[in-house]
Amino acid sequence: MADLQMPLDVSFPQSSRRNLLQRTAAGFGSLAFSSLLAETTAGSEPNSQGSIVGQIQQGAPQPHHLARARRIIFLFMSGGPSQVDTFDPKPLLTRDDGKPLPFAKPEIQFNATSNLLKSPWRFRQYGESGLWVSDLFPKVAAHVDDLCMIHSVHGTNPAHGGAVMKLHTGSDNFVRPSMGSWVSYGLGTENSGLPAFVTICPTLAFGGVNNWSSAFLPATYQGTAIGNASIPSAKAQVKFIRNSRLPREIQQLQLERLEQRNREHMARSGAEASLEARMQSFELAFRMQSELPRIEDLSTESESTHKMYGMDNPVTANFGRMCMMARRFAEAGVRFIQVTHNDDKVQWDQHSELKTAHAKNALEVDQPIAALLQDLKTRGLLEDTLIWWGGEFGRTPTAESTGPAAGRDHNQEGFTMWLAGGGVKGGFRYGSTDDYGYYAAVDKVHIHDLHATILDLMGLDHERLTYRYAGRDFRLTDVEGHVVREIYA
Repeated sequence: MADLQMPLDVSFPQSSRRNLLQRTAAGFGSLAFSSLLAETTAGSEPNSQGSIVGQIQQGAPQPHHLARARRIIFLFMSGGPSQVDTFDPKPLLTRDDGKPLPFAKPEIQFNATSNLLKSPWRFRQYGESGLWVSDLFPKVAAHVDDLCMIHSVHGTNPAHGGAVMKLHTGSDNFVRPSMGSWVSYGLGTENSGLPAFVTICPTLAFGGVNNWSSAFLPATYQGTAIGNASIPSAKAQVKFIRNSRLPREIQQLQLERLEQRNREHMARSGAEASLEARMQSFELAFRMQSELPRIEDLSTESESTHKMYGMDNPVTANFGRMCMMARRFAEAGVRFIQVTHNDDKVQWDQHSELKTAHAKNALEVDQPIAALLQDLKTRGLLEDTLIWWGGEFGRTPTAESTGPAAGRDHNQEGFTMWLAGGGVKGGFRYGSTDDYGYYAAVDKVHIHDLHATILDLMGLDHERLTYRYAGRDFRLTDVEGHVVREIYA
């Protein structure tokens, strides 16, 4: 008997993931998805407090209030520079060198320390404001009348990993969006050919990519890394920025076809924020192929500008190039630019050899930072560009070792950061540590307060800049943060 031959139907009706949920498990998957979608949709419109959310669908975001700054350049000194050796002189520390600290040390310390250690550098007063700067930063000192020094910053974590994450994301124990991503999310970019958030030669340690990640924010707000700390800035570039296989016209055609398919999918299945974000990322990457190389090409800068940034000196050339690129990104409309000073020894982390290593570090950055301040001011950009300098914590006034190789331990209890431009008072000091420089004592500024203040300067209310995820509204400052308006010009 002949076998009964039945034609095999290999055609299937087009089906979306939403249809699949409706047809399987009695439709319970569809019910659950509808509930999640309703929650997401509710978070995609301005809520009763005016949260900035759902901006992929809504187009260009707007600030909550009049901004004092349009962009930020964060000069991150990885490892933790010592406040008592740079910008916060302590006469009693000099007087009591070698004696025990006259009050209790923190209960949680990274390493054990011994007696007080005076600064090996002399402090002087500069400018009309008379702000104090040590001999480590003679060139930055020439710009003190533009600096707003905050001497009472404090954090919560004595370890690099937690402190770096706290500084960049507002959390030291959970993966959260980075500050640059929050700024990008809140304000977008002023140049459609460039990302809103760029980080130049970031460290891959202590959280690595999480420090410029968008986490649960849409992928379009992720920071774009140009190289990393192990690569000289002259060789740093965005990966895959050039396509040597396909001409630009073919790439454009690919993008158009891909977008068409994605639009057809969303017409059947409904809007998907993650797919919209991915499409925007592809389109941005295409536009960056022509825009980014122009920014990275420093040959158009004058010889005098190169010298001003220290590009003619091998000691300052690496960081000088990074600072010059930061200025060019700022000019081009990038909202948040981070420049990291770091090496394979965690740069400013002097548990020993304080005098030698801090001197080396300062020499590498002093001239480029001064040049950046001067260059921005000359071009009229400093008034609406906020410069932010600092590390993840400071260092103890007590010694971790003794003799010529003496160093200092991590100190999250009180340290100095400074701001310049962007609507803050120049030649101004705010807050103070105790007489020895250990604890923030007067007008204390927690990392959450610093974040809230910087967002406010950018026109963003830290309590309204939220994103709904996993059933709750998240923000950079979580449930904390106080805006320090006393430093405003």
